[in-house]
Amino acid sequence: MTEPTQIITPGNFNPDDHWYDKALNATIHPMVNFFLNLSQKRIVQRYCHLNPQVKYDVLHKVLSSSANYFKWSGADLINVTTAEGKRQMVVIENNSCPSGQKSMPLLDDNMEMGGYKLLIDRTFLPEVNSRKRRLPKGRLAVLYDKNPMEATAYAHVISESTGEEVLLSTFYNEEQQEQVQFKDGVLHIREGESWHPIRACFRYVTQKPWNRLPLHTKTYIFNPTIACIAGGRNKMIAAKAYDYYNASLQEHNLKIQTPETIWDVHAREIPLIVRRMGGQAVIKIPYSNAGQGVFTIVSEKEMQDFLKLSESFNYERYIVQSLIGNYNWSSQSTEGRFFHVGMIPDSKGHTYVADLRMMVSSTPSGIRPICVYARKAAQPLKDEITESADSWAMLGTNLSIKKGENQWGSDTSRLMLTDRRDFNKLGLSLDDLIEAYIQTVLSTLGIDQMCQTLYNTKGKFRKRLFRSLNDDNSLIDELLM
Repeated sequence: MTEPTQIITPGNFNPDDHWYDKALNATIHPMVNFFLNLSQKRIVQRYCHLNPQVKYDVLHKVLSSSANYFKWSGADLINVTTAEGKRQMVVIENNSCPSGQKSMPLLDDNMEMGGYKLLIDRTFLPEVNSRKRRLPKGRLAVLYDKNPMEATAYAHVISESTGEEVLLSTFYNEEQQEQVQFKDGVLHIREGESWHPIRACFRYVTQKPWNRLPLHTKTYIFNPTIACIAGGRNKMIAAKAYDYYNASLQEHNLKIQTPETIWDVHAREIPLIVRRMGGQAVIKIPYSNAGQGVFTIVSEKEMQDFLKLSESFNYERYIVQSLIGNYNWSSQSTEGRFFHVGMIPDSKGHTYVADLRMMVSSTPSGIRPICVYARKAAQPLKDEITESADSWAMLGTNLSIKKGENQWGSDTSRLMLTDRRDFNKLGLSLDDLIEAYIQTVLSTLGIDQMCQTLYNTKGKFRKRLFRSLNDDNSLIDELLM
């Protein structure tokens, strides 16, 4: 059911409404606090010292750049090792309009609005102000389709920072026209009996945003829809964006690290590819998120379960990635494969898989980190795999739980904060955080390069090029031009 539009006014931000209790009452780990306050100069110096083939000037230029479209991102990374013991951070995906603020301990007792305010003041408002003369007359707004805890926080912070009233509205699906409309490229939101034009909108619409938010708007949308279809919510294009960007990085000895990825896969091809990967793989519906549409395969039973389920899917193409699992699971060649480092073993000797979410945004001084948190799997990583094993329980880390139409929950029992209590269990070093940050920036810029490629010199969407990159009629039919 569509909730009525709210009017958010200054002076009403309440921290209790916008953080998980365990995060609000936590004390940030000194190492994480130190990392978030490190200058780019020191980060570059440290990384180049450990990776002497990387030139200081090149990496400094990368970190000091600003994305044109993909202004705000959150990468999910896994701490892996190879059979030879080489550890690194690997990008699983990079998300447009990511969650995470509600899971981040406050950096400072005086920063009541935490990372919410950092993102709004560092990135959103400077972008709005830089476009001031080109924007239509109107108000400021926040649109969302999940995560009201964070979406409402952003509305309050925007109101607080600008002194303006902010319209806060849900936008669940394309049928919600009674409350949200675009007229001649200008977003309008209804509040009561009145329709209000919007000059700039902070967007937390994450479920197929391209079927409601046009690719061309006069209202400034943060992030714009192109950031989602170019990789921020499209794993197919993201894989290609990383590949193309890596080609330009190769001469500088930099690389976006990802598992082996095969794209443009038809359902009928999947069993053959999984077999080639030794019977273990990850299958992804490219356009799903929040942990939906991801299937880990380690047995014939899981393969058959997926094939049966896939008969109900609408999309035509998938991506298949090599599985990051336990070294002992397969007798196949380990060349080029990654394995989970995992968390520090618990008191029972169990090692759990965990990923790391690194949120960043473009600022006048470069792409800067905002918050960091981690998520662990539901069950410990076993040394031996059986035919009846539930691989997702051991490998899946996403906390989102879909409870029904437009209803979401979160398994916060698996949330690992970057605080004094949880962070040590992750087994991460300062150098791991620095590498995770650099991988996040590189993957953000890779997707942003794809955004730029998908617009021509006149600023029009290159649909023919997009189709050549992502020839999936079901997706293309959803795009709102």
